[in-house]
Amino acid sequence: MAVTLGDVARHAGVSLATASRALNGSARSVTEELSAKVRASAEALGYLPNAPAQALARSSGATIGVLLHDVADPYFGGIARGVGDAAARAGLLSLVTSTDGDPRRELEAIRMLHAHRVRAIVLAGSAYNDVSVIQQLDEALAAYQEQGGRVAAITDHGPLYDTVQVDNKEGAASLTHSLARLGHRHFAVITGPARMRVAEDRLDGVLDALREIGLTPAEGMLQRTEFTREGGRAAMARILDVARESGTPLPTAVLALSDICAAGVLAELRDRGISVPGEISVAGFDDIPLATDLAPALSTVRLPLARMGESAVRLALREGGRHEAAETSSAYAEVVLRDSTAAPRVD
Repeated sequence: MAVTLGDVARHAGVSLATASRALNGSARSVTEELSAKVRASAEALGYLPNAPAQALARSSGATIGVLLHDVADPYFGGIARGVGDAAARAGLLSLVTSTDGDPRRELEAIRMLHAHRVRAIVLAGSAYNDVSVIQQLDEALAAYQEQGGRVAAITDHGPLYDTVQVDNKEGAASLTHSLARLGHRHFAVITGPARMRVAEDRLDGVLDALREIGLTPAEGMLQRTEFTREGGRAAMARILDVARESGTPLPTAVLALSDICAAGVLAELRDRGISVPGEISVAGFDDIPLATDLAPALSTVRLPLARMGESAVRLALREGGRHEAAETSSAYAEVVLRDSTAAPRVD
């Protein structure tokens, strides 16, 4: 069986990315000491570097691939706009691929982008929580990086990749504290599917903040759904039905951890004749352009979506220097309170 770059990395005790940079001629160099260690391991194991891979590492392909979950979601649209603008300034074309949050489709897309020799891949969708899924995606991306490709991620996809870190957990906690300061004590939470790391980070932020206040969501007041308008509407319906059937009080505040979900929440409450924020306050997350056009205008957590996309391109295209570890850029979240939230009504 042929010796792989992964074998060399394990023998040298370094990451795949470091082994790749030491052997493939990438401009992103490593220290001479590590480079010598990797070369010694390659020689000891009989590893033969891939000549086309080294050529690709030094080439200047004209395309950046962008993987996201839903091109129709304004959250991803904002990021894609930032990627496209930054790519255009660098004389490159961005190729956007929507995976519907399906890791199998993401894996196929990575392999296709690799085959098309794109200059870099930007991972704009949430990372997954399934260990086997993570391993498959990491292996495909390692093969791409082995041939000189660049990878940058928006939100944490692991230590192998340059990353635009997003304050998902901190932003959700700040939003929760902001509504608590208005006087809210009965919360409902609508988050995304457990397979998505971003959904878990945002939920963790809310639950941590509630624990600090001495609160916990009542039975049935925490709902998971897809981050879609339909998902938000269905989750809000379940919350209202649980409250009615159990005789528990309605929540005074609903935290929908995606603006698109929050739009569905507002639609369900409107159809049921429940006033916002008179009876229930509603808040979202992301501050997509739609947030200010909803009625009432949506309180939310603002993320610099276009700037996140631009930062990912900057990381993917950075040149020179000694980058033994992946680089990180930060995108800070800001709570924005609008008309959809107010102090709870006292009867």
